[in-house]
Amino acid sequence: MSTSLDTRSTRAERRAARRRAHHLVTADESSLLELEAFLATLPLCASGRIFIEVPESADISRVEAPDRMTVTWLARGERSGAPGTGRACAPGEALARATCAWADEMLCDDEVETHVTLLGGFLGTADIVDHLTSELGVQPTQIRVPERFGLLQR
Repeated sequence: MSTSLDTRSTRAERRAARRRAHHLVTADESSLLELEAFLATLPLCASGRIFIEVPESADISRVEAPDRMTVTWLARGERSGAPGTGRACAPGEALARATCAWADEMLCDDEVETHVTLLGGFLGTADIVDHLTSELGVQPTQIRVPERFGLLQR
């Protein structure tokens, strides 16, 4: 009887450990190699969401990511710019919109730590950092961006 309880307890602990850290990752066409290198460092049990913005749907390719991570491709050529403007989607715009909308919905549980890695271009990354830190209270220590952007003072 105690073996059954021990087994359930062990499974529950493993499930809880998997939920302790979640990843939010962004990239664009200029950072695909950096994205692949980053994803290769994650454990196979990593979970989270990856948003990748590219110019056209023809630019979508296969990305090797842990099984528990969802990859969403955003083709700028198939999206509009700011609502009501009639403009085309600018670089970083689709990425920022999708990432911020996802974060608004999903980053509401303080029990699950989310590690944010933003590898896209400067404009989209700056918008995402601003939204995460000012609107959602994400600590800058939870966000990783290219140093060359100078967005996070640590």
